[in-house]
Amino acid sequence: MQVTLSKRVNELLVLAVLERGPAHGYQIALSVEQRTGGAFSFQHGTLYPILHRLETGGHVRGTWGGEGRRRKTYELTDAGRAELAEGAAQLERQFRVLLELFGGTHAA
Repeated sequence: MQVTLSKRVNELLVLAVLERGPAHGYQIALSVEQRTGGAFSFQHGTLYPILHRLETGGHVRGTWGGEGRRRKTYELTDAGRAELAEGAAQLERQFRVLLELFGGTHAA
């Protein structure tokens, strides 16, 4: 369950960043770290497999551009928006259950 939850959270973090607009990989990584106050960050080599998986699944669209050093910019698709909404709702339900469980173990 740990790997599945972690994978799911990472994908949703990327989708949430792209909900604000297109970005390239480095911008996505920085935004995740900044928006979460450092609670979440991507290790080197972790982000691009996630982006590739999301692109293959139709949740993001990547386009190459730039002058000189080319880079790929990613944008959220309609399928990605739907995935983000569904995934966020699912995580909220799961975390609510966990918090209720943990709350019961810390009673004074």
